[in-house]
Amino acid sequence: MADAALRLKGLVEQLLGAPLPMRIRAWDGSQTGPPGAPLLIVRNRRAVRRLLWRPGELGLARAWVAGDLDIEGDLYTALELLSGLVWERGEDARSLTEALRDPEVRAAVRGLIGLARPLPPPAPPEEEVRRRRHLHTKRSDRRAISHHYDVGNDFYEIVLGPSMVYSCAYWEDAGTLEDAQRDKLDLICRKLALTPGQRLLDVGCGWGSMAIHAAREYGERVVGITLSQEQAAYARKRAADEGLTDRIEIRVQDYRDVADGPYDAISSIGMAEHVGAERYLEYADVLHRLLKPGGRLLNHQIGRRPQRDESTYRVDEFIDAYVFPDGELQPLGSTVGQLERAGFEVRDVESIREHYGLTLRQWVTRLEADWDRAVRLTSPGRARVWRLYMAASALAFERNRIGVNQVLAVRTPDSGASGMPLRSRTWN
Repeated sequence: MADAALRLKGLVEQLLGAPLPMRIRAWDGSQTGPPGAPLLIVRNRRAVRRLLWRPGELGLARAWVAGDLDIEGDLYTALELLSGLVWERGEDARSLTEALRDPEVRAAVRGLIGLARPLPPPAPPEEEVRRRRHLHTKRSDRRAISHHYDVGNDFYEIVLGPSMVYSCAYWEDAGTLEDAQRDKLDLICRKLALTPGQRLLDVGCGWGSMAIHAAREYGERVVGITLSQEQAAYARKRAADEGLTDRIEIRVQDYRDVADGPYDAISSIGMAEHVGAERYLEYADVLHRLLKPGGRLLNHQIGRRPQRDESTYRVDEFIDAYVFPDGELQPLGSTVGQLERAGFEVRDVESIREHYGLTLRQWVTRLEADWDRAVRLTSPGRARVWRLYMAASALAFERNRIGVNQVLAVRTPDSGASGMPLRSRTWN
C-alpha cells in the first residue's frame, strides 16, 4: 500500500503540534495535503534519513542540496509556509525533546525509522563546507571567500547580469537591474564626495564594478582588493577593456595587509559580513588608519535584528555550511558602535532593506531562466544552494528579519573640521 506521504504528514504534524500547510508527495507515489498548496516532493528514503540523523535546518538543507527534497509550485510561497511553521512559531513550537515525551510521537518516530531504514547516515553533499576550528584568520578567510566566489565567473554572469554587482541595488527611478546597480554605485560615489585625482580604496572589490564606475565617472585612482583569484582576474580584464589600467589597480590582498595609505576615501560594499564579530573592531581600526584626516568611509553592510539576549544568537546553519562559511551578521547598533570605537564619526545611516528584496528576486529570476546552463557551469547542488538562499533571503529582507544599511563615517581630524556640509544629504 502506498502510504508514505500520509505517514510523513502525520509525523510532522505530531512533532510540530500544527497542521502541515503543504502537500507532500513521497517516493512511493503517494500524495496528501491541502489542494492548491505548494507541493513538497520527498524523492527517496534518504531524505527522511537525513532528517532523522540531523533534525532541523541542516538536515533539511542537506536533503534540498542533494535533490532528495524538492518543491513544486511557487518557491516563495512554499518558503513562507515552511518559515512560519518551523522557524517563526516562537513559544508555540514544541522542541523535539518535548515532542518525544509524547508516546504517540515516539511511536510515530519508530515507525518512520522503520520506513526510512536509517543506517548508515547519508554523507553530506559535496557542496557542504567542513567546520573549521579557527575563524577569521587570513588563511580561513581566504578559503571561505574562495568557496563562495570562485565558482566560475560565467555562473555569476547568469545571476548578476552585465553589471556584475553582487550587493543590494538602489531602486530609485530605475527600470532594470543594471540601472539600479549603476544608481547604487553612483550614490556611494556621491556620499563619498569623490573628486578627480583622489585615491579610493575599494575593500572587497568583487568583479571591479565600483572601481570602474569611480575611475570612469569621477576620475578616481582606485585600488580594489579581494581574496578571490577569479574575481581579480575578471576585474583586471574589465578595467583593461575600459582603458582604465592607469587608474585602477586590482590586488588579491587581505584588508589587514594594506599598508599604502592614506586614502582619500574607502568603500566597503557587502564585504564586512565576512569579517566576523570578534574581528570587527580590528577591521574598523584598519580602515580608520588607512584614511587620511577628513576622509570618508562608506560601509554598505547586511545587518540582523538584535536579540534581547545576544548570547542566544546562532549563525544560520544552512548559510554557514553552504553559502557564506564563517559569515556573521551584526545588528546595526553594533556596527555603528565599533566604527565609533575605532575613531570614526558616523554622519549618516540609510536603510535600504526593501531594495534588497527587489534585487534578490531579480537574481532568482535570472538563475531560473538559465537553469540548465547554470547547472552545467557549477553543479546541480550548487545551483540549488544559490536558488534557495537567494529566494529565502528575499523573503527575509521583505519581512524585516534582516536589513542592509549604508553607514557614512568620517575620520574627523582633531580640529573637528569634518568637511561635511551642514545639510548632510546633499547627494540626494
